[in-house]
Amino acid sequence: MLVGFEPFERMLEQMAKVPSDGYPPYNIEQIDGSHFRISLAVAGFLIEELSVAVDENRLSISGHQQEREGQSFLHRGIAKRQFQRSFLLASGLEVSGSWLENGMLHIDIARPDPDTRVRQIDIKSSPDTVSG
Repeated sequence: MLVGFEPFERMLEQMAKVPSDGYPPYNIEQIDGSHFRISLAVAGFLIEELSVAVDENRLSISGHQQEREGQSFLHRGIAKRQFQRSFLLASGLEVSGSWLENGMLHIDIARPDPDTRVRQIDIKSSPDTVSG
């Protein structure tokens, strides 16, 4: 019997709602046993056109390019494409930082070391009474 796994049901429902158009391409790298890095190819985006946010266990990355004054194209083969990419993070993972370098947006994620001490649970003859 599983107890307390309702958050996993919500996570599966959220995963079903996430669009998967493949843009921008990304890598998920395991740095070591408790550190991960998500890298997205966002060439052409400025820092101020990118957003990284965490809401509960959902990491959301979005990009909205603005038209730049003074640009005149003879050929435009690189589209100004907006994007929204989401990742569901396992419980306990924390985003530790992000940076933009050479057209790649990197987001570091860490799993803090859990407190592994053993706790002794007292056994009582009856439940505690709640004072009203």
